[in-house]
Amino acid sequence: MDSLVSARHVPAVPAKNLKELIAWIKANEANVTFGTAGLGSGSHFSGLYLQSLIGTKARYVPYRGTGPAMQDLVAGNIDIMVDQASNAVPQVQGGKIRAYAVTAPKRLAAGPDIPTVDEAGLPGYHIWLWSGMWVPKGTPEDIIAKLNAAMRAALADAAVPKRFDDLGLEAAASNQQMPEALRAHQKAEADKWWPMIKAADVKPGG
Repeated sequence: MDSLVSARHVPAVPAKNLKELIAWIKANEANVTFGTAGLGSGSHFSGLYLQSLIGTKARYVPYRGTGPAMQDLVAGNIDIMVDQASNAVPQVQGGKIRAYAVTAPKRLAAGPDIPTVDEAGLPGYHIWLWSGMWVPKGTPEDIIAKLNAAMRAALADAAVPKRFDDLGLEAAASNQQMPEALRAHQKAEADKWWPMIKAADVKPGG
């Protein structure tokens, strides 16, 4: 699922677009608060990735999940958050927060007016919060094949893409729904995120 870079409304965060937001972060670096769903969460790593790209730091405020973090963003207790679109889009549509960009190469069906990060001025800041299905090591190949076939059949149901669009979600392309594709994707994600995690000295429970 795609994520949104979002912030609370003016006057606290006056930026009207992503370039202005980046400039505002740089000008207020010592005071900017970045909400996360907790240490090591997708929103935490998304913030670290953003900071590494724009060359700044921010104060991370960990919460026990994205729900409480979003509540505080709406209330104006934190400044910025990168959250999954399914959580953020309803708040954007309700006028509670401002969305600056979708962290994906294409716009959301649920938010077609929100630009992508490439369009908004931060090309390559691509983040997907994704899910997969794993089984214990040594599971017979025929069992894996049956589970995979059932999952692909469910995702191919005509009602699923429509529901996903409504929620701001997106299923992997059919050729990416095979076990070997998930394995390759998991490795690519580890190779991408691990250097950032080490550089930020993020440790379990730290």
